[in-house]
Amino acid sequence: MTTAAERLAARFAAGSRRLGDSLPAILQITVTAVASYAFARFVLGHEQPLIAAIVAITALGFVRDARPVRVLETVIGMTLGIALAEALLLGFGEGIVQYAIALALTLAVARLLSGNAAFAIAAAVQCSLVMLVPAPDGGPFVRTLDAVVGGAFALLATAVIPRDPRRTAMRDGRRLLDEHVAVLGELVASLRAGDPDAAGHALSRARATQPLVEAWAASVDSGLAIARVSPLVRRSRFDLERLRVMLAGLDLATRNLRLVARRVEWTLRDGTPRPEIAELLGRITVALSVLADSLRDVAAQPIAREAFAEITRHLDPERILPDAPVGDRNAVHAIRPYLVDVLTATGLSVDEARALLPG
Repeated sequence: MTTAAERLAARFAAGSRRLGDSLPAILQITVTAVASYAFARFVLGHEQPLIAAIVAITALGFVRDARPVRVLETVIGMTLGIALAEALLLGFGEGIVQYAIALALTLAVARLLSGNAAFAIAAAVQCSLVMLVPAPDGGPFVRTLDAVVGGAFALLATAVIPRDPRRTAMRDGRRLLDEHVAVLGELVASLRAGDPDAAGHALSRARATQPLVEAWAASVDSGLAIARVSPLVRRSRFDLERLRVMLAGLDLATRNLRLVARRVEWTLRDGTPRPEIAELLGRITVALSVLADSLRDVAAQPIAREAFAEITRHLDPERILPDAPVGDRNAVHAIRPYLVDVLTATGLSVDEARALLPG
């Protein structure tokens, strides 16, 4: 049982990692918000260009998906809400009834234009600011112009001061692979001890891996989109394309990891240790650690490929467990598609990976 001090230390460690991961975004958001405010204030002469800073901050945000198209969509939603509110304010004046009409109309138009719920909420928030906060000097639609300024600076920031897309994608890939290693490690321990409860815990952990896959997919897609428009990170495209290939294989491998864990948990219900299967999964765990290293060091990728290939060539359930029950052999059979998937993550085609399996 963990103590309060240990929980506090774990929470502080998690917060420190989160802060470290967010530092590039903090720099990008701060510079962009200040620059957009300064441009609207000192170049355009707007007295209170609050909207320019708000749009820049909201459009960039701390979201994992920092693609220019996502930023543009947020900017359009916010600018739409501001423009509609200013038009209604100009035509019908201030008041609770006018605010209600403007808010409902903004939400309706936003939902009509986009299926993204965040798009509608961004538009509604800006509509509320326009309708409920006293208008600054400068005439009608000055806040709409400020929104355009903030949006333009946010889009410019994705190219001029981008977050490091390769670093984020590699970090998310490492987290998924580390979870594979952890799940397999728990399965190895449960097989050696004949402990079905430990295998059940590993199965529960394997079932909770989908958010890690989705997070990695978002960071890879976002990174590739940024690398296409930003000359500063264009050289990252090679690594990001390589990570996309790894992601495709490991997405399938993650699904098959759940099947492996389920088969092991079922097999261990009799409480009998299975050291041969434990040894097999232990070797796969070692190869997965090498594959995780290849995220940053491409030279490790062929080493991981050969390690997986060597295991796959000898993955014959009848030879590994000649006198074992059918259930035990089925557990080994479940590992075969998992190995095919991780081999495709190292760059092999599906056909090449399957050809390594013994008949």
